[in-house]
Amino acid sequence: MTPVSDVPVRYQLIRKDTLSGARLGRVTTPNGAFDTPAFMPVGTQGTIKGLLPDHVAATGSQCILANTYHLMLRPGEKTVAALGDLHRFMAWPGPILTDSGGFQVFSLADINKVTDEMVVFKSHIDGAMVELTPKRSIHVQNDLGADIIMAFDECPPGDAPWEVQRRAVDRTLRWAEKCKVAHQRPTEQGLFGIVQGGVNEDLRGECAQKLIEMDFPGYAVGGLAVGEGFDAMKKVLGFVTPMLPENKPRYLMGVGFPRDIVTAVLTGIDMFDCTIPTRNGRNAYAFTAAGAIRIRNSRFTKDTGPIEEGCDCYACRTFTRGAIRHYFFAGEMLGPMLVSLHNIRFYQRLMADLRQSLADGTFTRFVENDPRCRLGPAAPAEDV
Repeated sequence: MTPVSDVPVRYQLIRKDTLSGARLGRVTTPNGAFDTPAFMPVGTQGTIKGLLPDHVAATGSQCILANTYHLMLRPGEKTVAALGDLHRFMAWPGPILTDSGGFQVFSLADINKVTDEMVVFKSHIDGAMVELTPKRSIHVQNDLGADIIMAFDECPPGDAPWEVQRRAVDRTLRWAEKCKVAHQRPTEQGLFGIVQGGVNEDLRGECAQKLIEMDFPGYAVGGLAVGEGFDAMKKVLGFVTPMLPENKPRYLMGVGFPRDIVTAVLTGIDMFDCTIPTRNGRNAYAFTAAGAIRIRNSRFTKDTGPIEEGCDCYACRTFTRGAIRHYFFAGEMLGPMLVSLHNIRFYQRLMADLRQSLADGTFTRFVENDPRCRLGPAAPAEDV
C-alpha cells in the first residue's frame, strides 16, 4: 500500500440536494476511489460469500467490507498479512473497509465480559478465551491492511436503558482515544470514529461532538438496526448526521433495506453496508422493484423470465426463474450464487440511480416516485 498523502481517506463533495441533506460525493483511498452514496457488500470471512471478485465488481460495487472479528480468529491477521494483506487475500485491488470486531463480540460470542479496558470473549470456533482491547483491534486492522478501519466501540442493544447507553458512550469515547494512539499506519489507513448513544439525542450529540474534536478522517453512526425500529432510526439520523463534518465521509453501519438506505441518504449519509442482499439471496429471496419474491415458490417452476425484467445482472441475462428455482431444490450452489449476485446488482443499480438523480437535480422526484425507495422488510409469499 503506497501512501498518497498524510490524510489517507479524503471526501469530495460534488453536489448537495437543495431540499434535503442528501449529497453526491467521492471518497478517495490509497487503493482507489468510490462514488457516494455507496453500498459496500460484506465479505465476512474474506470473501463475498459464494461470489467471485470479478462478478462482484461487475455489479458496480466499488468498495467492499471485511470482518475483523472473524478474520482475527481464522486464519489470523498475521496470516492475512503474510499473504499480502486483504487486497491480495480477497483478490480485490480496490478500496476495502474493516469493522473493529466489536459488534461481533457483543452479538455472536457465547460468553463475554465487558470492562472499561477490554472485552473477554469465547471464540465461536474453538471455545478459546480471547481478549480484545482497543489497541488489539487496531493492530489487527493494521495487519489486515484495509483502506478504512474502524475504532473499537461498544454497541448495546437498541432497547438498552439509558444507563447502559451512557456507559457504552463513555467506553466508546475512551476507546476511540486509545485507538488513535494505537494506530500504526495513519498515513495509509483512514480510522473512523463511531457515534453511539442509542435513541437518546443527548448521548448521541455528546458522543458526536467529542469524536469530532478528536478529528478522525471519517465518522460512522453505529448502534442502529439493532432493534430500535425504523421511526427511531430515522429520528436519530435526522438529529446526528447534520452534526458530522461536511468535508468528511459519513457511514451508517449495518443498514439495511432499500427504504432504510434512502432514508439515511436524505439526512446526508454517504456509505452503507449490510448482509441483507447476500443473506437473502442464499435463502432464495430476490429483490425486485415490485417487491421481494421467493424463487422457491412453485409458481416459478416453468417460468422462463429472468428474476427481474430489465435487470442487467449476469443472473437475469443468463438464467430463467425456473432454472434457478431448480438449483435451490437440487441443493446446487449456483442457485444461491445467482440470487445473491442479482440482489447486489439490485442495490448497486439503486445507488447509481440515487447518484444520478443528485447529479441532475431530480433527487426529490426520484425518491418520491421510484418504488425501490420504499422497499422494507416485508416478507415475500411463502412456498405454495
